[in-house]
Amino acid sequence: MPTHPSPEELYRHSLRLLLAKDIPAWVGLWAEDGVMEFPFAPPGRPERLEGRQAVAAYMRHYPDHIDLHDFPDVRIHQTVDPGTIVVEMRGVGRLVQTGRPFDMTYIAVVRVEDGRFTSYRDYWNPLAVQQPGLDFAGSDAR
Repeated sequence: MPTHPSPEELYRHSLRLLLAKDIPAWVGLWAEDGVMEFPFAPPGRPERLEGRQAVAAYMRHYPDHIDLHDFPDVRIHQTVDPGTIVVEMRGVGRLVQTGRPFDMTYIAVVRVEDGRFTSYRDYWNPLAVQQPGLDFAGSDAR
């Protein structure tokens, strides 16, 4: 019987891949039919991405827009479902186009099955996309 990383281990690994700007490896952590959702997406931004290919298209140019430096204050909460975690964290870095600081707070509800992300609901702050110079992942997926 194969062993898989725990949801927390998989999530922490995914953060290391984002910091390394290894988007193909990050996308490789997704189940083929995984779903990424943005419940607070403003008009013009995607609300739901269905399948690994849609997630890949959304994330492809992320490092061209945001240069992530760190994820301080990562807190991962277990739920009664062993495959589901709730994550509170900050992503900090700089906006590539303007050089301005990037500092975003995230809350995510993440489901993992067989060592792959199957569901990821990202409750990010939609007001942040109104900052000048912040046009990031998702611009291809509209």
